[in-house]
Amino acid sequence: MAAVKDYSVEEKLSALVRLQKIDSKLDEIKVLKGELPMEVSDLEDELQGLNARRTRVEEEINGISEFIEQKKLAIKESEALVKKYEKQSEAVKNSREFEAINKEIEMQTLEGKLADKHIRDANEELADKAKALEVVKKQIASREATLAHKKGELDKIIAETEKEEKHFLDIADGARKSTDERLLYSYDRIRRSYRNGLAVVPVVRDACGGCFNAIPPQRQSEIRQRKKVMICENCGRILVDDELNNTTEVK
Repeated sequence: MAAVKDYSVEEKLSALVRLQKIDSKLDEIKVLKGELPMEVSDLEDELQGLNARRTRVEEEINGISEFIEQKKLAIKESEALVKKYEKQSEAVKNSREFEAINKEIEMQTLEGKLADKHIRDANEELADKAKALEVVKKQIASREATLAHKKGELDKIIAETEKEEKHFLDIADGARKSTDERLLYSYDRIRRSYRNGLAVVPVVRDACGGCFNAIPPQRQSEIRQRKKVMICENCGRILVDDELNNTTEVK
């Protein structure tokens, strides 16, 4: 069984500093992208919703148009029946038949008028739906233009930083594998706690490089000795001496 190397505290701190510098480079690239990835995603979601609304309105317009055509056909059928009954009324033999035919004529006339009212109401609804469709089409066109612009900006940044980002992601993976597991867990937890992502900071001008709180001389001496992992009592960040921070380079 292969022996697992036991890293010294100085080696562990050096690995943490290196990882922090790599992650900070990646954070800089994220800052360049800014809110663009989220804006692009939000616009794509909004466009999906608008297109679904357009489809729904178009289906409603088609349904109303079909309804109008059905009512127009019903009017023609009623008119044809009225003419048929009027012709039959000329050949009636008694008043009973005459009254029955007249009732049929009245009923078909009413059916025609009712269908005509339905058509008028449907045309009003159709006009409203057409306006709603125009509104949603304009919204789609506006969002598509904005999305194209935002995606263009994002694609440009990605093209400019893709190689650099891939490089730092690759070496970040290696750096994490060579970092003490328990320290790595603490490092990630601290990074998530701060917007600037700084979990490992140097002591600069007798103060923490993260919160700028003063570090007592005795603690500074212990930090420079690199014999144990020191934490800022104020912000909880991992502290390293300025020399270790400056001599750890990431290309």
